[in-house]
Amino acid sequence: MSNKYRFTSEAADVLKNAKSVTYPKTRADLIELALNGEDQFTVSYEINGKKKDEAIITRVKNGAVINYVEPYMRRRDPDCLIIGDNEYTDKPRYSEMFDGEFADVRKDTFDWLKQQDLVVVPVLVGGDGIGYPAALIAPKNAAFFGLGLSDLQYFCNIDEYEGDFVPNVVIYLVPPFRHTHFDGKQVVIHNRTPECYELLAYNLYPGPSAKKGIYGFLLHIGEQEGWVAVHTSAVKIVTPYENEIVIMHEGASGGGKSEMSEHIHREPDGRILIGTNSKTHEEFYLRVEEPCELHPIADDIALCHPKIQNDSGKLVIKDVEAGWFVRVDHIKEYGTDPHLEKACLSPVEPLVFMSMDAHPNSTVLIWDHITDEDSGKPCPNPRVILPRHMIENIINEPAEIDIRSFGVRTPPCTKELPTYGILGLFHILPPALGWLWRLVAPRGHANPSIVDQGGMTSEGIGSYGYFLTGSIVKQANLLLKQVMSTPNTRYVLIPNQHIGCYEVGFKPQWIAREYIARRGSAQFRPESLTEARCSLLGYSPKTLKVDGQFVNKAFLAPETQPEIGLEGYDKGAEVLATFFKDELKKFIAPDLDPLGKQIIDCCMNDGTLQDYIKLIPIKL
Repeated sequence: MSNKYRFTSEAADVLKNAKSVTYPKTRADLIELALNGEDQFTVSYEINGKKKDEAIITRVKNGAVINYVEPYMRRRDPDCLIIGDNEYTDKPRYSEMFDGEFADVRKDTFDWLKQQDLVVVPVLVGGDGIGYPAALIAPKNAAFFGLGLSDLQYFCNIDEYEGDFVPNVVIYLVPPFRHTHFDGKQVVIHNRTPECYELLAYNLYPGPSAKKGIYGFLLHIGEQEGWVAVHTSAVKIVTPYENEIVIMHEGASGGGKSEMSEHIHREPDGRILIGTNSKTHEEFYLRVEEPCELHPIADDIALCHPKIQNDSGKLVIKDVEAGWFVRVDHIKEYGTDPHLEKACLSPVEPLVFMSMDAHPNSTVLIWDHITDEDSGKPCPNPRVILPRHMIENIINEPAEIDIRSFGVRTPPCTKELPTYGILGLFHILPPALGWLWRLVAPRGHANPSIVDQGGMTSEGIGSYGYFLTGSIVKQANLLLKQVMSTPNTRYVLIPNQHIGCYEVGFKPQWIAREYIARRGSAQFRPESLTEARCSLLGYSPKTLKVDGQFVNKAFLAPETQPEIGLEGYDKGAEVLATFFKDELKKFIAPDLDPLGKQIIDCCMNDGTLQDYIKLIPIKL
């Protein structure tokens, strides 16, 4: 072990007493460790005297493919976060969820690790400048997990690290305990100690720990220091006329964050299929001959750290990740997204893929997803980890945000089955409503990234509530402070999947992106907008013209669709309003900002759009 490491006494004791410890120095070392030097390697553990296969790792020409044996392990369980300490939290504690004391399972964790051949993977969360040292301690046969962590965060060659490496967060990976202690469920226990932030991960899917667990650590630090790590993507858009605008797109998993930096998906003849009527099968198309140029900034998590804010009156963000965990369930055939396909088929360095059909030494195809045996359908959460340096036109510097959008997956809506799928192609929100949407953070319809719980549910405050270990009210206050201190950042709301009875996929945000970018920083003229029939949806554009073509009114005002009508729309609005009121109750507390209480009261009393604007004026 390098003498630069400064672990806690418990971590040092585990490493001192383990059967062996491997310290990889390069990414190439990690790839070979992940595959155990073979072309295909099965990660297995002994559970109650029987061998249990967990994952199959396959060497392919363009990288390594991880396929979990159980379909349940191929996406994140949203309820896996458990608190092990006694600090304040809104989340369930170990003592409330399980028999026994957390100290006992923590001791069992360390004792099990001491009996294993281990690997230690050091990373720097956030990279240089605003970086936090972190380390993974894992069984050596699960080195693939360390490979994924090193690509998502910033891998450190410990010999090149300046000074002592003192981890602020340590991930302990113990896969068998999922079966022996937690009835087969994904569990990640967050333990906030004075010395470091511990993540005890009892599953092999990296989403709850290597990604969202690290996010929980950042939220914890931000809550203590007074800043927010936002759940967002961001992209700088350059129009054919050289206008520039930066859009930050927040939302729950599946809300379109990664898609905001994707090029528009087109038909073979170059047209864009806006939507298909689910009843009549009528299709509407749009032609955009010269699309905007995209410069990605962030994909999932960004820091709003005080060190990078300025006096522009706009929010400033910086990506926190070294690699992007890109879901490719929408890539169903060759040619769907040529830019992403090219990056994955012939990468400059081997990539990490998940839930793809893989054969040793073949080329994995990102549209060839494995089948979930329990459903007989393709896995809804196939992934690839794309390092930032491989992403075309990437921006590494902090970026000022012009437009702060929020994405939500919406179900089909008809008069026979009214739902909250009443959102038009996009809506302009006053800041007070922008804040409310971030509090409520609907997860939305048919989420592909998590184990589905059915119905309309919330991802929690800021759409990062499931990763938060502290106080939702403190986060609400921080988000409101952020809104008030950045008056020159504007707010929009964009649905995906459905607009009324039309199937639209992610076309609304791609079309909105093209339209908003072509407007540049120009303000919306009040006479070009109309108040949405549901006050929670702010304004809608009266008309929308992109590249000389008007978008059909049915996509701007779903109530004009004969399949919905005013009655179906209003019933859907009731569903949305009821959901908002139910979710907002949890924020009513003595320490809530007084202005925040006024905004929530406005919603509870069915306030009008103008009522929200009186609370915080809108800059159109």
